[in-house]
Amino acid sequence: VQLQASGGGLVQAGGSLRLSCAASGRAFSTYDMGWFRQSPGKEREFVAYIVPTGGRTYYADSVKGRFTCSRDNAGNTMWLQMDSLRPEDAAFYYCAAGRFASTVAGLYDYWGQGTLVTVSS
Repeated sequence: VQLQASGGGLVQAGGSLRLSCAASGRAFSTYDMGWFRQSPGKEREFVAYIVPTGGRTYYADSVKGRFTCSRDNAGNTMWLQMDSLRPEDAAFYYCAAGRFASTVAGLYDYWGQGTLVTVSS
């Protein structure tokens, strides 16, 4: 599966952004999907994952209650709604697909290119 992330941009602290991850191929509905982020000089960090049915999600403590992950299997798309953004949320955000719903980046098989989120204070 090929993944294309989009929707990043510049937003003021307290604002919102919605990231999209568009997938190619008919197997999207069978994959666990994840969002990760990486800032310069830092390791890639887990943000959220969603199981194939969309019936279960899991978030990093740092974004819980502010970010919402969802998916539309018919449209081969996953989203990350980001509200109440903080300067520390600024990073490149990556979507990933794999066979395990995991917080570990190494367990995902396919990655999209990053989309940059910048949060001004």
